Amino acid sequence: MNKEKIIERCGATIAAAVVCACVGQAQQAGASRKAPTGQSCCGPSRQNTFSKRQAAKFVLRAETLLGAGPAGKGEWGLLIMDAETGETLYEQNADRYFVPASNMKLFTTALALAKLGPDYRFHTTLETRASISNGVLTGNLTLVGRGDPNLSNRKFPYNLKEEFDGPPEKTLTELADAIVAKGVKEISGDVIGDDSYFPRERYPSGWEIDDMVWEYGAAISSIVVDDNTVTLTLTPGEQPGSPVQATESPSTPDFFVENDVVTSAPEVKSDLTLKREPGASLVVVKGTMSAKGPPRKLVLAIEEPAQHAAAVLKRLLEERGVRVDGIARAHHEEPKTQEDPTVLAEHVSVPLGDAIKLINKISQNLHTEMLLRTVARQGGVWATPDDLMKVPQDFYASVGVSPDDVIQSDASGLSRHDLVTPRAVVSLLAFAQKQPWFETYYNSLPVAGVDGTLEDRMKNTPAAGHIHAKTGSVEHVRTLSGFAETPGGRRLIFSILSNNQGGKNHEAADALTGLCVAMLEEFNAAPPKHAPERKRAH
Repeated sequence: MNKEKIIERCGATIAAAVVCACVGQAQQAGASRKAPTGQSCCGPSRQNTFSKRQAAKFVLRAETLLGAGPAGKGEWGLLIMDAETGETLYEQNADRYFVPASNMKLFTTALALAKLGPDYRFHTTLETRASISNGVLTGNLTLVGRGDPNLSNRKFPYNLKEEFDGPPEKTLTELADAIVAKGVKEISGDVIGDDSYFPRERYPSGWEIDDMVWEYGAAISSIVVDDNTVTLTLTPGEQPGSPVQATESPSTPDFFVENDVVTSAPEVKSDLTLKREPGASLVVVKGTMSAKGPPRKLVLAIEEPAQHAAAVLKRLLEERGVRVDGIARAHHEEPKTQEDPTVLAEHVSVPLGDAIKLINKISQNLHTEMLLRTVARQGGVWATPDDLMKVPQDFYASVGVSPDDVIQSDASGLSRHDLVTPRAVVSLLAFAQKQPWFETYYNSLPVAGVDGTLEDRMKNTPAAGHIHAKTGSVEHVRTLSGFAETPGGRRLIFSILSNNQGGKNHEAADALTGLCVAMLEEFNAAPPKHAPERKRAH
């Protein structure tokens, strides 16, 4: 998996655990800190006594989970709020910066739903400025991408698991079939992948070199065919010393594979390494695979998506008997001609709400980047990455999220330059629950012990089925933010962000599970409603 350096947080110091006055000072990693004046980790001073008792029990459990062991060596930020009243139930370092990892997707998917709406659809077209005569298209055929993240073989709507149907280039196959149905037998020009709808910026600031090799770090483009990936399948031989077969699907000019993997004895454990230098077309795989063992699939990222899409489309056309006289190539700049093209075929996407459910359930990085750029594109073409990031910043300010609480370099959270506060996350979620699109947003979140990235977490605990939240994970970072539905019918909004986790992966995840269980149990009952004040007789 990707490696991450310990992030310097712009000079900000992440404090140790904050503890409310009602239970004394907590100790975390050998340090203590008083809560800010007028505020405690249990919330504002106006909080009723019943809620203070609830919080006191939660604090004791939180201290146990976070105050010792590997999880205690990291930094934690928490904010828990009653969704109905807006009352703060617990906070710790809620105004400190943390690397959010994929909790950043909560911001981007809310932005997309607010600005585009759940029913928005993407349009991908095959266009030409040439004419068709006697079966010959006398010019170029251009695939124009406009940000659809699902030019693939995925099945929608998402229901518990990601499902596929047909080859990964299924959508391009349907477009190629539409060209054949038009009677086209020959294309005298080139097949072009046009991704000029988005300014060319394949990798946001803060993505690491290791990320760019694998599917979670695929290059950004307004054309995305099968997540801009290719699957490299390695199949060992029957006998030690026999060659290991390497096949690509779909085939691509984006890279060439140097296969130095050999078959080892059956009892020898497989050991593989893969190397690709940034910008290079050569992929080198080395190591051993056990004789008669199962194939190994490596999902690799494409660096030139438009070129790849054009090459796949050209091959599909040729397989259908269409002669292509030109080459497959990419086009990255908007056409200067004012002449309107002829649309020969069109693919219309699933509704945005379905796409967002997939994104948050499986935590799809590239798709989230597409959403941000699609929203920004509604206002025209931006000139710089800073101009692009002004779009979400303006949105946050308009919905009650302090712009100072969100430092953003990408849309997905893969960037190590992203920083947010727990308060920013909770403020965003509080805004979202009041919107007409909230049901779509809420249903897109993984459910503990049920589906998405929480499918295998919190099973056989009181949190199973009660936590609807977005996970986040890059090296040394584990985050979880969303909604908790208590057995007593109370809804909580929470954000739990942890950074600088140096232990094993499960240790921070176990602490997150423990915090969720404690939150559900200790904040189960809603605080009593106050009786109306009696009027005094005069």
